[in-house]
Amino acid sequence: MAREFIVPGQMVTGSGALDSVITTLSSLGKKALLVTDAVMVKLGNAQKVVDALTKANVKYVIYDQISGEPTDKMIEDGLKLYKDEYCDFLVALGGGSPIDSMKAIASLVEKGGSISDFIGKVIDSKVPPMVAIPTTAGTGSEATQFTIITDTKNDIKMLLKGKVLIPTLAIIDPQFTMTAPPKITAATGLDALCHAVEAFTSRKAQTLSDTFALSATKRIFKYLPIAYKDGKNVEARIQMSVAALEAGIAFNNASVTLIHGMSRPIGALFHVPHGISNAMLMKECLGFALSGTYERFAILAREINVATKADDDVTASKKFLKAIEEITITCEIPTLEKYGINKEQFMNVIPKMAHDAMDSGSPQNTMRDLKEEDLVQMYKNLW
Repeated sequence: MAREFIVPGQMVTGSGALDSVITTLSSLGKKALLVTDAVMVKLGNAQKVVDALTKANVKYVIYDQISGEPTDKMIEDGLKLYKDEYCDFLVALGGGSPIDSMKAIASLVEKGGSISDFIGKVIDSKVPPMVAIPTTAGTGSEATQFTIITDTKNDIKMLLKGKVLIPTLAIIDPQFTMTAPPKITAATGLDALCHAVEAFTSRKAQTLSDTFALSATKRIFKYLPIAYKDGKNVEARIQMSVAALEAGIAFNNASVTLIHGMSRPIGALFHVPHGISNAMLMKECLGFALSGTYERFAILAREINVATKADDDVTASKKFLKAIEEITITCEIPTLEKYGINKEQFMNVIPKMAHDAMDSGSPQNTMRDLKEEDLVQMYKNLW
């Protein structure tokens, strides 16, 4: 069966990546909307992008109001600034939130209306050029056709997609990840690990996505603990940046499965950052998924050297699950209780969360058949 495989128009990786694309930046437009957050401005990272745009002879306006995970309201404000300032392309600097926000703003430039209009539809409106500069090694948003925006009226996280949302240019420059604190390094790194493992064990997996997923998984198991403990380790930061990009490309083509499906409702209702809620779910969800494809989990175990050819697939896949548990402990991921979530409140909304998760379509990509009641039980097991 023929399968499509899509990646960003242009990807530049490694030290000095930003300085190497000045000519490309000057060809994209005359005035850029730089979508970022206040922390990036404070750390001086935004200034580095401004300097590059100035060298490229490109005017700019900074929109730094992306605080936390993006909402429909932030998108409206960004779109207004883009139009009022007569911008003709966008640059995003930050983690997944600014990059997702840039995509959502871009999708409304020609079409107008609200981002919520796209629920249940594929985004196919004409978009201006987009440049993504990730500052965390995790979300992979610089390589994907997805954007996650919170609909504040209905209290749901919308997962929106469309090929037009893949950035024109992805700049993977490790200088920008050096400033990520340990908690962010852990959350985003484990998010990337989820992308890789889910892509490899998805019903939509294909040869090329497998290649990227396996490579990302190996890199993350090797380098995330190092980057978490020593944020100044340049090699670990470079390797994690590459791993996040690989994992993004993998799930962009193979999709995600159970973890992401169950994670989004926790994020929407309890405001747990996306990477943390994914990490909280990994052991429970992958434990459920194992029996659907022991052979694929066994491949992952052997690739990261926690199992050998002498182990049968069931044994090997259980060793992989143990390795997953260990890396979440190394990265000090809290339980729901330690995070401060009220047990009674959580239990009360489990039926809604299970329903919303199934509605997203992601759990159905898991290689083990599941029903809504299975998700209900997994949510309960988190306590």
